[in-house]
Parts: sequence; structure tokens; C-alpha cells
Amino acid sequence: MATNIKGPALFLAQFADDAAPFNSLPAIAKWAASLGYKGVQIPTWDGRLFDLEKAASSKDYCDEVKGVCNDAGVEITELSTHLQGQLVAVHPAYDSAFDAFAPEAVHNNPAARQQWAVKQMQHAAKASRNLGLDVSVSFTGALAFPYLYPWPQRPAGLIEEAFAELARRWKPILDVYEENGVDVGYEIHPGEDVFDGATFEMFLDALDGHKRCTINYDPSHFLLQQLDYLAFIDIYHERISAFHVKDAEFNPDGRQGVYSGYQGWVGRAGRFRSLGDGQVDFSGIFSKLAQYDYDSWAVLEWECCLKHPEQGAAEGAPFIADHIIRVTEKAFDDFAGGETDQAQIRKMLGI
Repeated sequence: MATNIKGPALFLAQFADDAAPFNSLPAIAKWAASLGYKGVQIPTWDGRLFDLEKAASSKDYCDEVKGVCNDAGVEITELSTHLQGQLVAVHPAYDSAFDAFAPEAVHNNPAARQQWAVKQMQHAAKASRNLGLDVSVSFTGALAFPYLYPWPQRPAGLIEEAFAELARRWKPILDVYEENGVDVGYEIHPGEDVFDGATFEMFLDALDGHKRCTINYDPSHFLLQQLDYLAFIDIYHERISAFHVKDAEFNPDGRQGVYSGYQGWVGRAGRFRSLGDGQVDFSGIFSKLAQYDYDSWAVLEWECCLKHPEQGAAEGAPFIADHIIRVTEKAFDDFAGGETDQAQIRKMLGI
């Protein structure tokens, strides 16, 4: 049976703010709906919008949250735990920077911060089930990323041990997701140990192919790495459970390339852009996903170094809607067909 991508939907993280209408779930959901969005992806770390611990323990609270969204005219697509997932595995080089993602009580205490993050991930599994969601989205975190470029040469076994440890940390978490019937769609992203197809395979192998280890597909990160993001869908479509619709552009010159010379976002060769302003082939992506019967949400993650977020959000809903393919249940040449006639078939084959 033909399936259709759902959407458009909006990831709320980049829009949440202390000013109305971005400071509460009822208000921001109504704002999103007014722009034409049919779904919202909720960042679970933002207490202005969502109480994760309460959602994990209270089905009534989750029903209330769903009701708020439904009254506004949107569905909840997924819960996002990007910041908490990042903290499941942090190399000491990043301790100071990533403390900002956690409560002050666990700052300067990496072990306590990790325990907090693991508990948060477990809460998200239970909250997702209470909300009737089958997928959540997150990051893997990173232990090996400082050693991305092998100079000085990496000692033998360093990468293997990093992925073994990453799997040791995630396996018990993913088992909780299995108990609740929820997938974790990892956003494959530079800064994580899982940043491309090869590293995803390494992670999946270390997890012994855990069924809840899936992919939140975001082509912007692949374009900036100069990876074939359409072929990626061919290879990994069975593991793609979520989709961030985000644009980017890559304009190398005589001064910089993929690494972008430590420049700010405006001056980088690789930049995130609003939908339609970059170079990502979304017609190709939506066609590929339709070909492989992807039937979940297309969620705008807005990030742009130039355009105002509210303009990006307003333009994003019709852009996604225009790219969603209504999958056909007929073959284009059905008109020329006929009833199967075994005698005719044998005659045509000369047998």
C-alpha cells in the first residue's frame, strides 16, 4: 500500500523564547499552526514548553499536552533529547562547554552530569510512550571526535574502544526504549561520534544491531561534509525513522573548504540556510523517501546565518508542503494494460 510523508512540521527548539508567543506550548503551537504546520517536535529540555519528568510518570499530563496541541491544530511528531543525548558521552575537552546543557547542580561533575543525562533519556522513552509516539530524536554524544583527523597518528584500538564504550553507555538506554516500543532516531552530525554512514555502521555493530538504533535524517550535515546524501537514503532507508528538513550551502574557494577556517557562520564556506536558499536537492530527497515508503514526519529544523527565524518559519511550511509527494497507487501505463491471459503470454513468448 502506498504511503505518504506527513507534514509539514516544525522543530520548536530554535523558536522558544521568553517573549510571547514563543514562551508557552499553547501559544507557540497556535503560532506554528497559523503558518500552516501540522505537527511540532518538542525540545524536552525547555521547561517553558514541556515537563519531561512529569510526562514520564503521568499519562494524564501527556493527555493534557496532546490536547493543548490538538486544540491549536497540530500533532506532536517526536520528542527531542538532543542536549541530553549529547551528555551521555562527553570527551573531557568539551566538559566546560557542555555543562551549559545540564542543570547547575551537576556542573563541574562529569559523572553526575552523565547520570542525569541517562535518566533524562529514560524519561523520554516513557514520556514518548505516554504520548503515543513511536520515535524520538537525539544525539549520540562523542568520545572520539577530538581525534577525527589522524595527526598525530591515532594509536591502534583507540577508535574501536571509543565505539565500544559508546555502545556500553547506550545499550541500557536503548533497552528502555525497546521496553516502551520507541525508536531513537540519532541525528548524524559532526561533533558526534556518529557523523556519517561509516560511523553509524560502527555504532550499530557495537550495539549488535539494536533494533531501536535508527536515524534522524538531516541532509544539511551531509552536504557540508560533501557526502552523497541521496545515496545515503538508498543505503540506510530501513533505519531512517525521522527527517529534519534543513538546507545548507557549500562554496569552497582558494582560502577555505570543508573545515571553513574557523570563520563565523556568515564567513564560512559551509553554511546553514533557510529552506530553498541553499543547495540541498529536496526534490530528490522527498522522491527517495517516497520510493522507500517513509511514512513519518518532515520536520523543519530552522537554522540560517542570514535570514530571520520568523521569515524562515513562514516560508518553510509551504516549501515542505510543496515537496511532499502524494504517492500514487496506480502505474502510469495502466491504461495500456489488460487482463492476464496465460495462453496469450505463452504465445508472445513463442512457447
